[in-house]
Amino acid sequence: MKIDGKDPQRICMIGFGEAARAFVSGWALADRVSAYDIKLRDASQASAMADACRSAGVDGHAEPGAALRDASLVFCLVTADQVLDATSAAAPHLSPGAFWFDGNSCAPGTKRAAARLVAEAGGNYVDVAIMAPVHPKLHETPLLLSGEAAEQGSSLLAELGMHPEMTGGGVGSASAIKMIRSVMIKGFEALTAECLLAARRAGVEDRVMASLQSSDPGFDWPARTAYNLDRMMVHGSRRAAEMREVAATLRELSLPDRMAAATATWEEEIGSLKLETGTASFVERADRILAARQAAADDRPTDATPALSPDAPDRSVS
Repeated sequence: MKIDGKDPQRICMIGFGEAARAFVSGWALADRVSAYDIKLRDASQASAMADACRSAGVDGHAEPGAALRDASLVFCLVTADQVLDATSAAAPHLSPGAFWFDGNSCAPGTKRAAARLVAEAGGNYVDVAIMAPVHPKLHETPLLLSGEAAEQGSSLLAELGMHPEMTGGGVGSASAIKMIRSVMIKGFEALTAECLLAARRAGVEDRVMASLQSSDPGFDWPARTAYNLDRMMVHGSRRAAEMREVAATLRELSLPDRMAAATATWEEEIGSLKLETGTASFVERADRILAARQAAADDRPTDATPALSPDAPDRSVS
């Protein structure tokens, strides 16, 4: 399928983070892919990002115009808090009729605002929800699509070996599913941190874990606990941005965002520690987090207001 006579496999990635790199790796079409990432304009991050682009065989650019030249398919994969800025910067450089696949984790209202920017630039906007981690399935990770251009967009993605599923409805329908699901999935991560960090500090983690396992013997509590802590340690800051969009989704539905807001706080705190996950032991991961929080508290000026003191009740997530 061609768009305005152009090969649809000329692809531009807006943001070249984990998801973009996973898709490119799976496609094996790197010579047809360009990328625009603002990290290429940041002196402290440009070298690492340039290396990532070169390693993937992707033509990296610090400005959107060069990256988008002749691209018929555009994948916007940035952090949730950068969606509208990235779309505003890139949309004016779209080729007429280009397809814009917005795979960002953000609220339906944010998606609709981005869709308007793409439509004004003459592009075809598709709301995409990435419904699982991109590893190990890479470009075959399950996707949900919605919006007026979703049906044609689905065909284009299928040509790339991807696995889209139509949800029906307008822009925002696919994202609503992901956002509302994240209340549970990321909320479980935050509950894991709050429960098991407290258990480890109290020295009762073995008894707590045994009790949880007894209550739900079909669930591998130690493995899932270790996994949840890993996700927060590696991706907490990005997940915090997503959870703020989840909170916005709930407010759009005239519902309270108490759990989503609390989850964002935990994700941000643990992600900001920038820790290596170490072994697969949930105890070791809990110890790394507790030690880093203690070190942060020890480094805090004595006259500073203690936020998240490691020895006091943590009321930021109540």
